Amino acid sequence: MGSENLQAWLHVYRAPGLGFSGVSRLLDYYGDITAIPGRTKFPSDLKIPVTAQAYLKDCRDEDLTADLKWLEKPQNHILPIDDDLYPPQLKATADPPLLLFIKGHIETLLLPQLAVVGSRRATRGGLDNAQSFCYELAKKNWVITSGLAAGVDAASHQAALDAGGQTVAVMGTGINTIYPKANQQLAKDIMNNGAIVSEFDFNTPPQANNFPRRNRIIAGLSLGTLVVESGKKSGTLITARLTYDINRPVMAIPGSIHNPMAKGCHWLIKQGAALVESVDDIVHELTPGMSMLSEQIRERMAKDNDAVVEKNKKHHDIALSESQQQLLAYMGYDPISFDALVAATEQPSADISADLLILELNGLIEKQAGAKYLKR
Repeated sequence: MGSENLQAWLHVYRAPGLGFSGVSRLLDYYGDITAIPGRTKFPSDLKIPVTAQAYLKDCRDEDLTADLKWLEKPQNHILPIDDDLYPPQLKATADPPLLLFIKGHIETLLLPQLAVVGSRRATRGGLDNAQSFCYELAKKNWVITSGLAAGVDAASHQAALDAGGQTVAVMGTGINTIYPKANQQLAKDIMNNGAIVSEFDFNTPPQANNFPRRNRIIAGLSLGTLVVESGKKSGTLITARLTYDINRPVMAIPGSIHNPMAKGCHWLIKQGAALVESVDDIVHELTPGMSMLSEQIRERMAKDNDAVVEKNKKHHDIALSESQQQLLAYMGYDPISFDALVAATEQPSADISADLLILELNGLIEKQAGAKYLKR
């Protein structure tokens, strides 16, 4: 993305009171983000706040020097909503962030993600469940997405790292403000094996009202949400509700009827959340979303003439998992069908879809018409 385009996005992002709907109206009217900063007047029917108009009239590119210097570091990224690398599953939600500030491997956001959430004051059993489920899911190449909080969030991120997998931390602070401070080393490890993400400006401090907003990104990036442990009146349930709002599966791990930290999970199950007892239960719930995500990513790759693949290869060369190596072993330079790969490997179709997408994003295989694949 060109510097002029990104600078225009930063100006529009910082215009007070615009939000997603205001920017959408401006883009529908002007057609190009670079046509918005510097304007002295806007049509009244666009309903642009006076404060935003004043900001856009007087904004200067010189004010963005620090932003562009931050971007010079190789692991730092700012991703506008119109970028081809913007996660399609997040863009499909009702209120996607205009910009994502990212440290780490940007392509991780395109991979199949599961939101894992739970109490900051989880029991030992809850932490053990978060660790065991996330470890096994990461081994199966699912990206674990959570909020970098204490308790279940931190255990989930750490389990994915321990498995040699990838994980995404969505923050309720600015990208340069790690919260809680006790998780600073964890955040660094996540940067090296996934990504930390924020929609808030660089140095935004912890503010209570920003964390519920953060939860919609956790839900929006993911194909579904797993609630590990939660009280009946917990912020964790906000993420579950937001997941329902975007018609994606909510799953909950049951617990003892005597455990107050299981009450939220039991309530969710009564409301229709899937009761899950194993990783296979989770994969089964995510299978429909996996197929849809695979097609969305492939459409973007085709549209961009493989630029997405090339960008990803520059950022991150993955070490292939055992299941990915097995898939490649069954594939040659003649096309083989998806059904034949499922039959040959005896793996769940959702796992196969995830592995194929990861191999394709890294330029190792190619998909052809009729859901057939071959080595590149």
